[in-house]
Amino acid sequence: MRCLLSAAVTLYLALLPGICSLDPWAVPGTSTNTIYGIVFDAGSTGTRIHIYTFHQRTAGSPLELDGEIFESVKPGLSAFAEQPAKGAESVRSLLHLAQDNIPSTHWKKTPLILKATAGLRLLPEHQAEALLLEVRKVFSSSPFLVPENSVSILDGTDEGIFAWITVNFLTGRLHGDHSVGTLDLGGGSTQITFLPLDKATLDQTPPDFLTSFELFNSTYRLYTHSYLGLGLKAARVAVLGASESAAQQKQTFRSHCFPPALDGEWTFAGVTYRYAGWTDGRAGFDACYSEVLHILQGKFHSVDELRDGHFYAFSYYYDRAVDTNLIEYEDGGQLAVRDFSLKAQEVCDHMDRFSSQSPFLCMDLTYITALLRGFGFEEDTTLQLAKKVRDIETSWTLGAIFRELQSLVHSG
Repeated sequence: MRCLLSAAVTLYLALLPGICSLDPWAVPGTSTNTIYGIVFDAGSTGTRIHIYTFHQRTAGSPLELDGEIFESVKPGLSAFAEQPAKGAESVRSLLHLAQDNIPSTHWKKTPLILKATAGLRLLPEHQAEALLLEVRKVFSSSPFLVPENSVSILDGTDEGIFAWITVNFLTGRLHGDHSVGTLDLGGGSTQITFLPLDKATLDQTPPDFLTSFELFNSTYRLYTHSYLGLGLKAARVAVLGASESAAQQKQTFRSHCFPPALDGEWTFAGVTYRYAGWTDGRAGFDACYSEVLHILQGKFHSVDELRDGHFYAFSYYYDRAVDTNLIEYEDGGQLAVRDFSLKAQEVCDHMDRFSSQSPFLCMDLTYITALLRGFGFEEDTTLQLAKKVRDIETSWTLGAIFRELQSLVHSG
């Protein structure tokens, strides 16, 4: 378990319409009221719990974010598609962490929510709903406050919006024209979100890529889109040309992104895939890039404004940069798009040197390179790679608990 405590970050929920007092959470006899919120991120590769702690100095004053407790388990819920009750047990195990870290006096007023992302979006509806039903049973037996619709699949657009809110709140950029865009690369989907400043972007963008919402007494109109099936792990399946039925028949899927002599097995979302390299002598970056481009062609809408934008990139962007020593795990750092492409070329053209670290490293880095180019970024576009900002995870979950706290105050 990692307990991540930040210096107090002011959360001006008092500026939100209808939020001038949070008396439902007040603790009698205290001058400082502590408020908690619990968010489960049920992703395609794991389930994560975020336990947020806020305090309010006096009724009606702004909330301040003190920090979070974060923990995760693997695999993700989608791996339990045939065993939904077993999947829900992984949620129960993390819920014990919340009970251990939140005083029992606060349990009944601490909102508890779970939002599933691409892993469950990719499942057949009946399997996804069976998993969510079992999680609802776990929640109903918990001592925490379970709001209506507390367990659901998170819309891809909301995932992008919440991540954008989280990063811009933590960096102090929610107001003015200096917000940053966000790039989130999960296992099953990838999101790109930013606040357009150029009229040409708004004029040339399809309506379903634009969304408006109100926050902190301001209206924001964001460019945001979630590409389902283009997360890192789902992209591996696509590059291999694999299918669940063929995998069950023990078919081997080959790629030029692997060394010629390599063969192995890999499990994603409960399905085990056999993979191997080709022996035609074409292994390397160019051959791998050609395979990756094949699954990405025609998938993107790009805008010129991205070229000069300021973006935070996290999740698998961060992980693969750490894996190849482009950044330090604890500190993150800035990388240009070309840093990913140069590292992809190095890894792919010297696979034997890197394959022991991860057989998919060449494919993953090549995919990230093609993805960033597909979005419209230039080779010299600089990205800020961050896992945490002010000791808080760069996740959509903080944005989600903001909305939940607002909703509870409005309803109660």
